[in-house]
Amino acid sequence: MSQQQSDRITVYADYVCPFCYLGRQSLEQYQDSREEELEIEWHPFDLRSQKRNPDGTIDHDADDGKDEEYFEQAKQNVRQLAEKYDAEMTVEIARDIDSLSAQVVSYYVKEHYPYETWLDFDTSIYEALWQDGRDIGDEDVLVELAEDAGVDAEEVRSALDDENLRAEVRQKFTEAQQQGVTGVPTFAYDGYGARGAVPPEQLRRLVEGT
Repeated sequence: MSQQQSDRITVYADYVCPFCYLGRQSLEQYQDSREEELEIEWHPFDLRSQKRNPDGTIDHDADDGKDEEYFEQAKQNVRQLAEKYDAEMTVEIARDIDSLSAQVVSYYVKEHYPYETWLDFDTSIYEALWQDGRDIGDEDVLVELAEDAGVDAEEVRSALDDENLRAEVRQKFTEAQQQGVTGVPTFAYDGYGARGAVPPEQLRRLVEGT
């Protein structure tokens, strides 16, 4: 069991965060340098909580402390990191996309399917948004991505309608905050952490201590 734990990195992330996508690109590059696969222990995080209305819609006028200057700086940072990690990106910021439904389905797949199935689905969500510019909050998009990963379409639709499952995912958001996660991506390994789309060599130091 201890060996299995040592080959697992915890990742807190939200699909609508461009730095989470870039962080995963960095993690993939670090993975390529390893002989053994480093399994991802994914924990969802909610960047839209302050802008989401009770009916689930997004209030784009809600003040979350992020102005145009913030987003312009974020775009510049995204461009620099995308170039550094040689990451394919057609979208730099996804302000109008809500990832709650994607996280609900991803959580369902993680709990009910093999790890590789979840990983394929998880990767496809990032690529659909950041490479193809698709709305990952759309049910039909999620069904298509899930089916491509080997998940039954009706299970996906049932998961999206399951209020208990949504409540469970929201509890995971709360737990992340209680554990001191204030921003994403956050990588954690053996009691140590790194926040942001850190380079592969920093992930190596986090995991291997070298």
